[in-house]
Amino acid sequence: MNLADMLSYADIGQLSRIATTYQCECNGNSKNDLIQSILSTVNRRDVFEAQIGAMKLEDLRFINSLLFDARDAFSLEELIARVQQSKFSSPEADTQIETGVGQVATTPETVVESKRSRTTKAKANTNANAKPKPTSKTKAAKEKQQPEAGPRDTISRFKQYGWLFNGYAGADRYLFQVPSDLKERFKETMERRLVSQVTYTDEEPHAYRDEQMLMGDDVSQLLTYIHLNEISLTSEGNMYKRNILQLLELFGVKEQLPGKGEWRFGYGRRIKEYPSRLSLLYDYCYYKGWIIETESMLVLTPAGRDRQVLKTPEPADKLYQFWLRLYKGPIPNIRAIVHWIDKLGSRWVKAQTIMSTLTPYIKPFYYDQPETIIEQRLISMMMHLGLLRIGEHAEFGQVIRMTPLGRTIVAGQSIDDEAIVLNR
Repeated sequence: MNLADMLSYADIGQLSRIATTYQCECNGNSKNDLIQSILSTVNRRDVFEAQIGAMKLEDLRFINSLLFDARDAFSLEELIARVQQSKFSSPEADTQIETGVGQVATTPETVVESKRSRTTKAKANTNANAKPKPTSKTKAAKEKQQPEAGPRDTISRFKQYGWLFNGYAGADRYLFQVPSDLKERFKETMERRLVSQVTYTDEEPHAYRDEQMLMGDDVSQLLTYIHLNEISLTSEGNMYKRNILQLLELFGVKEQLPGKGEWRFGYGRRIKEYPSRLSLLYDYCYYKGWIIETESMLVLTPAGRDRQVLKTPEPADKLYQFWLRLYKGPIPNIRAIVHWIDKLGSRWVKAQTIMSTLTPYIKPFYYDQPETIIEQRLISMMMHLGLLRIGEHAEFGQVIRMTPLGRTIVAGQSIDDEAIVLNR
């Protein structure tokens, strides 16, 4: 439902709180006046953008997690969990990052100056109003009066903005929704802000990599190789190095084997032993039920033999859907990040500026830092999937751009949002 529909179902108490938040001047006893006043205020672009610009980074992460979810309604427990997931860096780091979304920049000089100013004021107040020092009980009472804002406070604030509404009947009363038209306005406003933070070039790079359709072909190559060869497995269930190297020679893209002792887990069953692209292909065939690991051999299933006989490329959109769901575990907001890469990469853009713009929205995954996640797990894999091109520009260095196929696939997806967990 749109905002107007949800306002019509809201009780006059909630309408009054929303009207107060936006400082609407209207008859507070008239539900119709309240609704019309709220709509006229919220629909003003300057008001809406000012609200977004004043949001903290953790609030922007929270709303992003709702905008790209395949579901329309969320329980209170789900919202609380998402608010908590949105807080994953120190307050100092967030303050500095928020300078790109309407906050005041914080530098060492300003911090020192601010501390000096506060110290000077504190001394002046002490000298002018000499009062006895507060006891420990007084301090405890003051701290108790100013509790740290929690997830429920964030949810309550979003309700006061008119950005979250409870259902109005039955079991839906306990579920929360974001108005559909506000979702689109959030996306448009965020896109304008993010676009202003990246650097574009109108010149073509002197060279670029484009892997459209190659991964789909390599699904067939993998199945054919397993069909024609006896592939032994180690005691851990992995292919031996000789087979891995033979497969990589057959594939349209050559990858390096993972380094010894390299930290790799969470992105697939065999990501520790296989290169990222091969690991994704392998897990895809395993998930589809085309291959099976016996105690000592890797073989095709009957369904896998039927698929191998076709020798046709696997559709790119199916591989993309699988990748989204497989990587959703370590990257919970992967759909939102892919959406912004798609929007920011509509033309050739400096890769470093996209990375620096989007890393504040990516949560570290154990030892994988946001910079590594966006570069290796997202941009690199999106290139392998044929979604984007990576080029080298004489002035800007590495640049990226979405492919026509990639723009079509990303824009047209409405898929199951549950993460895939592949058991051994």
